[in-house]
Amino acid sequence: MAKGNAVWGIDIGQCALKALQCRPHEKDPNQLVVESFDYIEYPQILSQPEAEPEELVRDALNEFLSRNELVGDTVAMSVAGQSGLARFIRLPPVESKKIPDIVKYEARQQIPFSLDDVVWDYQQLRGGSEEDGFALEPEVGLFAMKRDQVARALEPLESAGIEVDVIQLMPLAVYNFVCFDRLGDLDEVQFDPNSPPKSTVVISLGADTTDLVVTNGFRVWQRNIPIGGNHFTRALSKELKLTFVKAEHLKRNAMQADDPKAVFQAMRPVFSDLVAEIQRSLGYFMSIDKKAEIGEVLALGNAMKLPGLQRYLTQNLELEVKPVDEFQNLSAGSAAGSAQFKDNILSFAVSYGLCAQAAGRSEIRTNLLPEEIVRSRLVRAKKPWAVAGAAAILLGLTFNYFTHVSAWADTQTDEMRQALSRADSVSQKATSYENERTAIQAKADEVLQIKENLTSNVEGRFRWLELTKAVAAALPKEEADLPEEGTMEEIAKAIMSRNELHITSVDVQKFTDLNSEYLALVQSKYDDARSAANAGEAAPADDAGGFGGGGFGGGPDADPGDFDGGGAAASAGGGGGAGQWVVQLTGHHFHNMDRSEQGTRFVNNTLIKQLEEGTVMLPDGWDPNTGRWTGELIEVPIADLKIHHPWVYVGTDVKTVYENLDAELMGGDSMRGAYRPPTFGAEEGDADGKPPEPRVVELKRYDFVVQFCWEPTTREQRREMRLAREQAAAAAAEAAAAAAAAGEGAAPQDDGFTQ
Repeated sequence: MAKGNAVWGIDIGQCALKALQCRPHEKDPNQLVVESFDYIEYPQILSQPEAEPEELVRDALNEFLSRNELVGDTVAMSVAGQSGLARFIRLPPVESKKIPDIVKYEARQQIPFSLDDVVWDYQQLRGGSEEDGFALEPEVGLFAMKRDQVARALEPLESAGIEVDVIQLMPLAVYNFVCFDRLGDLDEVQFDPNSPPKSTVVISLGADTTDLVVTNGFRVWQRNIPIGGNHFTRALSKELKLTFVKAEHLKRNAMQADDPKAVFQAMRPVFSDLVAEIQRSLGYFMSIDKKAEIGEVLALGNAMKLPGLQRYLTQNLELEVKPVDEFQNLSAGSAAGSAQFKDNILSFAVSYGLCAQAAGRSEIRTNLLPEEIVRSRLVRAKKPWAVAGAAAILLGLTFNYFTHVSAWADTQTDEMRQALSRADSVSQKATSYENERTAIQAKADEVLQIKENLTSNVEGRFRWLELTKAVAAALPKEEADLPEEGTMEEIAKAIMSRNELHITSVDVQKFTDLNSEYLALVQSKYDDARSAANAGEAAPADDAGGFGGGGFGGGPDADPGDFDGGGAAASAGGGGGAGQWVVQLTGHHFHNMDRSEQGTRFVNNTLIKQLEEGTVMLPDGWDPNTGRWTGELIEVPIADLKIHHPWVYVGTDVKTVYENLDAELMGGDSMRGAYRPPTFGAEEGDADGKPPEPRVVELKRYDFVVQFCWEPTTREQRREMRLAREQAAAAAAEAAAAAAAAGEGAAPQDDGFTQ
């Protein structure tokens, strides 16, 4: 059935079912008209321990359908923000028609599940520019939700016989509401990234969570805060020893309580936690968008009716928090006089945003409704036409059949029968030969498959070998040998001139989330170290120590030589699966003659630089003609192994050491300068039984610990990276050629000075 122009926005919350039915305004395209609304509060909050959410939602939907007609209308529903994933990605300049391919590649990287297990959609946001078919710094919103969660969200409505046309995340519905109702027509606004419009902050306080949405219309940032109205109820229940139902009633009627001060005192920790989370979130937003400026702060959700909450937020955030008391671009119509609509207007913003999207008036138009559901509905809608078409075809075929039977009867002669017999014989022989060929081909394919299974590379089998080879490729190489003869000073000078690093141990530690578990702890020190390296200065020695034994350790007096290999044994020994790792290289070097490149500088100019910019030869050869790996060694950027954030984590001062060149031969501590001469007899030493004098050189030694992050990649992932770079390079070359051609064809301009 064709959809009408009426739309429904249904928000199934934790406390109530909210729904709006709207139509586009007949005269003003920037307004919607409310045709109907409904607000059905559950007997119990869905998150109460004794509640049965499925039954409560089912009863509410049945009550909703008993007094509302949805046939022929477009229906949009919301799902909680924490049920889905939202990512905003800034792409490099690229040809506009290639954006879908790049977004699909990014989806594989950003979505932590197989794309077959999720429903995902994307949209290019406003604010970018396009020239000659190329999008310049486009920003794309990527949204996803697991299929099983989509099915759980749809199940109550499908059971009630409601066909959902749009599924949208709740924070994005709030964003659509703000853009449509508060920011006006963005087509008339010229976006300047250096001076963007002021941002509107929306605090949508729900029963269990709070959605924080910050947007200026062209950019949007959102975060889900795990604090909601029920946390106030639980605080009252705990502090005042009340049941959940009594605590909820007391919260809603706090001013009528016997002791309002005790009520607010019990809820004060939740007030503080909520403000702290909002302040932390806004602080993070301002840190990632330095040019953003906050304008107004809007409050949504019936929980905002809690006495004193608005004033508390205003005082602590130092921003005026305004509850939404009316919808500017929503003509309420008959609902304007309804007390229920006015009392619950704070909770209708999500439904309003859903109606704006279903009516084609929203900024974000992504839809997480599974494609197979849309396809099945299209097929069902076309079934009557398909049956009629099939009947017409059948009638035509019947008529055609009788005309052909009549013609065939006229050809049944002896000559025709003999010719058909010979043709059948030839056909049977051909079929026999084809069957034989197919059997031979099947055996050949089986042999090839066995060969492929025996020789093909199993993904992940060479990850540690690839890491080892990449580190080896990044280490500086010294081809010249040490002089066999000369004074100790000459030998020491030769040793300290060699371009080599000595790695004494390699430790690794696996992390679940590098960003929060590692980078968040060391980011400031990493930035300081890299800034010092870029300025050509020696980085200050770290006071943190290294890691070993599966955890962080060390201390202010940690020495690089004291780090053990426990991290490597505990983590790498688990099978070498893909994950997120921090690799630690402990070592030293004697390249300290010249102060301009001694100590940390030499490590930064060699190992660190190569880890960031160098390449390694890996068997990543690919034959596009056969679609198979050839195993040919090709040059692969070390960065494609997802090795990143290399830095000198710990560095000591350059110190003078005395190394015994004959220590290994004479029982010393292996070039550490500690000399313990063995006992010599007269026949083994000099004539008087004394051992020969040891050869000791004075060297300048620098000890260091280098750490870097490693997220192992497969050959297929590296091939996709190469293809993406080649496509970007080709696009850039095409753009450069087009620009050059345009420049050559332009007529010279008179500069006003030529005589």
